[in-house]
Amino acid sequence: MCTGTALWYRYGSDPLPIRWVLTRDPKGKRPPKAIFSTDPTQTAEQIICDEISRWGLEVTFEEGRAHLGIETQRQWSDRAIERSTPLLFGLYSLVTLFGQAAHPDGCIPVAQAAWYCKQIATFRDVLAGIRRQLWGFWTFPTSPTDPDVVLVPRSMLERLSWAVCY
Repeated sequence: MCTGTALWYRYGSDPLPIRWVLTRDPKGKRPPKAIFSTDPTQTAEQIICDEISRWGLEVTFEEGRAHLGIETQRQWSDRAIERSTPLLFGLYSLVTLFGQAAHPDGCIPVAQAAWYCKQIATFRDVLAGIRRQLWGFWTFPTSPTDPDVVLVPRSMLERLSWAVCY
């Protein structure tokens, strides 16, 4: 890594000192990355630690955008956005609480991908688990006189339900 201080200049504003850190993977597996801080008194190690500690927060906001629409709202007025954002955060909290209530032991099923192995459940996994629980008891009857006759076999319905939940 290397570090230094530079001036960040914007037209019409006084220059602002920023501390920059350039990191490079010695094995060459990851591309070089530049990290910036507006606190020029921080050491390079502190700036890197701050960047790393933000990862959990960044993932939370990304999943909030992807699954709840935070920051992608279609309202046109500031007042509408001020009403809907707290509701979305409340919904996020409710999903988290429902997930904890559904799995008090903390063993939430985690969807795995071939290219990435997750150790713990993400918001997406919790939301899918709640959807599975809510939608898991549905059947599709085809006969009004005999409700045991179903259009889709149970095993197929479970696979479709799993896919729709995610």
